[in-house]
Amino acid sequence: MALSARNQLPGVIEQIQLGSIMAHIVVRIGDNVVESVITRTSAEEMGLRIGDQVRVIVKSTEVMIAKD
Repeated sequence: MALSARNQLPGVIEQIQLGSIMAHIVVRIGDNVVESVITRTSAEEMGLRIGDQVRVIVKSTEVMIAKD
């Protein structure tokens, strides 16, 4: 699928919590995790499973950077 978003991070689904309406998805990207909340319908239509290789796509009006 062609996509214009440039912030795409490959990872593996580590956790899935299905609610009645929403799904909480945790994706491991190297030493870090990214969490996303999507509709349960979308998660089911995509057939998301723990261990699936996916791309986290960040499309936002604001991305913050912090330095320790």
